[in-house]
Amino acid sequence: MEFIHFPNGILLSYLHLSIRQFTIPMSILNIRPSDSCKYDCLSLGEVMLRLDPGPGRVRTARSFEAWEGGGEYNVTRGLRRCFGLDTAVVTAFADNDIGHLIEDFILQGGVDTSLIQWFPYDGVGREVRNGLNFTERGFGIRGAVGVPDRGNTAASQLKPGDIDWDHIFGVLGVRWFHTGGIFAALSETAADLTQEAVTAAQKHGTIVSYDLNYRPSLWKAIGGHAKAQEVNRRIAGNVDVMIGNEEDFTACLGFDVEGVDENISSIEIESFKKMIRQAVAEFPNFKATATTLRTVKTARVNDWGAICWAGGEFYEATHRPELEIFDRVGGGDSFASGLIYGFLTTGCPENAVNYGAAHGALAMTTPGDTSMATLAEVEKIVSGGGARVVR
Repeated sequence: MEFIHFPNGILLSYLHLSIRQFTIPMSILNIRPSDSCKYDCLSLGEVMLRLDPGPGRVRTARSFEAWEGGGEYNVTRGLRRCFGLDTAVVTAFADNDIGHLIEDFILQGGVDTSLIQWFPYDGVGREVRNGLNFTERGFGIRGAVGVPDRGNTAASQLKPGDIDWDHIFGVLGVRWFHTGGIFAALSETAADLTQEAVTAAQKHGTIVSYDLNYRPSLWKAIGGHAKAQEVNRRIAGNVDVMIGNEEDFTACLGFDVEGVDENISSIEIESFKKMIRQAVAEFPNFKATATTLRTVKTARVNDWGAICWAGGEFYEATHRPELEIFDRVGGGDSFASGLIYGFLTTGCPENAVNYGAAHGALAMTTPGDTSMATLAEVEKIVSGGGARVVR
């Protein structure tokens, strides 16, 4: 079959068949074949109940809309709900009605829940509980705000030995494993479990992606930058695809971007590229790295783009200046799921970064952490489509 290479990197056949029907050599990432694996992607992370006050403030709200969300989980949820892949999540809940409410949200998203661990609930929450995340969307000059309530949660108590990784990666089979720095920051045991998981995944030939996702509030009580770098640099040695923005690479891995102010109000792409070259030189196991490029003008207007390094080359997604945003929370996670989808189905870094940027942009047009986009909508945006009415 012959292919046309369009400038935006999307591969189309003369017969106009779907991209997903093509078999394309995986030259940069050696991804396991789908017929040998139960799951296309598995994530490890905490899933919380998100409570959203709508356009108002948490401090004055009288009602909240409930969603589920978690940095690592959002990626597999997007891969299942938007892109139609088979995914699962490894997490833990206290066995009470809140835990089962979050489970119900996960089931609605189509993500396999069979690997969730359930901890006995003591009736109060002294020993174990489920995480809550009160989240404001922001508006104008008022930025988005997250107020997590996640101390002593079931997920934070997961530890090495709790999960049979050899069964999951070796017997069931997983093509891609995704986790990140939010889960690793929850506790010493969560960090150790993350290390155990990425090591097992690589042993069985599963691609490992890791989103640094630096959250100062999670690290400040357990050692700050120094602890963040100790944990993340240790895990980074077993990562194939590293995801993170300029703040993440600086705080978590110790790489600096030249010309960035303390508020990270803007970034020169060439400076970021220089930092990435330093990162891949120090961590030669990185087969690809990727990040969104976001300049915040207001809570509802951002310049939005993305860049991916793979195989010694940089690939930039279509830049979208002054992108209008409804809810920015989860945009980076949706970028990651689009990126992974692109690698899994086409093996092409340029396709992958464009899928990621388009999916992230669409996800931020709707409320909640998780994507409401469809594959057709993503492919329309990737191919240059706009917001005209669909009839």
